[in-house]
Amino acid sequence: MALGTVRLAMTAKQTAYVVSALRANAATVRTMVDNEVRCSWPGGSKNLVMGQNLYAGTGKAPQWEDAWIVTKFLLHPGVAATAQCTTYARVASLYKQRSSVKIVGGSLRFADTSVANAANGKALEYDIPYGDLPVNRTHRTIWQPAMPKTVAPAGLRELSAFGDVDYQVCQRGAKCDKNGSSTARFTLIVNQWNAKGTKICHTDATKSVTRTIPYWVHHAVVPLYTPHFKVSKAAGCGPVFNAYVRVDWLRGQTGAVQGTAVGLPDRRGSASKHRSAMSHVYIVPA
Repeated sequence: MALGTVRLAMTAKQTAYVVSALRANAATVRTMVDNEVRCSWPGGSKNLVMGQNLYAGTGKAPQWEDAWIVTKFLLHPGVAATAQCTTYARVASLYKQRSSVKIVGGSLRFADTSVANAANGKALEYDIPYGDLPVNRTHRTIWQPAMPKTVAPAGLRELSAFGDVDYQVCQRGAKCDKNGSSTARFTLIVNQWNAKGTKICHTDATKSVTRTIPYWVHHAVVPLYTPHFKVSKAAGCGPVFNAYVRVDWLRGQTGAVQGTAVGLPDRRGSASKHRSAMSHVYIVPA
């Protein structure tokens, strides 16, 4: 279901910051609600989807019955073109009977139309490719999504880093307690390196966030944010940066950081399909 569309005429060097927010509640039965943004321009496209399963609106578990789902990313077509971005609510009943859910708020906008790029002219971002990355009692920590060391433009004063993780409970193929949950700790880490990228000269991390996701919620968004990372001008520091999310499994069911989703129908009943990125990390310089 399309909820809104925005358009922007862009140059070949331009990067924009896309933000879509969607609030859903009052589901009649447990219902999947995903906020997908699909952007396209002549000859190209970029899609990203985040979401969770929403409990029926009974008032017994309010934190899982009413949710704001925010999908945000950098858009860099790399060509001079008009980009069109549309927000879609991907909604599906998780029972045999039909469900309904209320979309009670939301917005879609270009929060910034002139985000600085890396020195190579590309956006400072990384999306996990297809494949879910598990964490459990035998493989307790992963460092994903992870933007590799990248050279940024000289002269930056500070930057803000974002890491958005779609965390899945009970990865496919794992034995699961359907009455259980998965608890993990999430930390976004930003590093500045020397000019050769061989030694860290400055680092910072968000305050860690611990989330417990019930089995029936299945997947939920964990947004992380490190604002105002001061770029060091000290000797031995270069304009080289990387950022990643450290995910530490703590207890419960096997969890997974979700990579790019594939085979998504273009619309209900459609035979044509597409893929959408999920967990990702990106940097907005200042």
